[in-house]
Amino acid sequence: MQDLDLARVAVALVVGYLLGGIPFGIIIPRLIGGVDPRTIGSGRTGGANVSRAVGFRWAAVSGLLDVAKATVAILLVIAIGGGAVPQVVAGLAAIVGHSRSPFIGFHGGRGVAPATGGAIIIAPIILAAIFPVFALTIVLTRISSIGSLSASLIGGLFMVAVTALAPLPPIYSTPLPPIYFVYGVGVPGLIWLFHLDNIGRLLRGQERRVGPRSGPRRP
Repeated sequence: MQDLDLARVAVALVVGYLLGGIPFGIIIPRLIGGVDPRTIGSGRTGGANVSRAVGFRWAAVSGLLDVAKATVAILLVIAIGGGAVPQVVAGLAAIVGHSRSPFIGFHGGRGVAPATGGAIIIAPIILAAIFPVFALTIVLTRISSIGSLSASLIGGLFMVAVTALAPLPPIYSTPLPPIYFVYGVGVPGLIWLFHLDNIGRLLRGQERRVGPRSGPRRP
C-alpha cells in the first residue's frame, strides 16, 4: 500500500515538477555569456536549440543536467520510501516541468532529456534498447525531433507490452508494477504533445535540422 501513499505522491508531484522546471538551457548560456536559446531557432530551451545557441559542448552540459532532473527527482522519492507510483509521478512531473517551467513563463524544452533521466531509473533496459534508434535516426536525418518521436513511441510501446505481459517470463527479474503501463503511455504522450509544432513542420517539410548556430528569429 505504500505505493498509494498520497503524501509521497504529492511530494513526488511537487519535487518532480519543480526540479524539472529548472531551466538549465537558459542558465548555462547565461553563465558563459552566450546567446539565449529563446531568441533563435525554435525558441525552446532543449538540447537541440541550445546547441544552435552555444554549440554542442555546452549544449551537452545543459542536456546532462536536464537528464539529471528526473533522475534526482525519482531518487529523492525512493529516499523517502516511495514505491512505483510516486516514482512514476515524479518522472512524469519532471517532464511537464521541463516543458512548462514555472520559472520562465511556462515555456521550456520538449521533455526528452528528463524522460531519459526517468528511464535510467524506471526502465534502463528499455532505454538502452531504444537509444540506438534515437541516435541512428538523428544521424541519418539530422532532424532531432524525428529521433525523439520515434524513440519515445517505440519505448512506450515496449513498456506497455512488457507491463501487460508481466505474468509471463519478464525482461526484468521481477514483474513490472501495473503503474508502469501509465508511464509507458504517459512519456510518449507528453513528448508527442510537446512536439506538436515540430510535427506540423515535419508534415510541411520545414523542420529544422541539427547544425550550426542560427541567427536570431525574425519577428
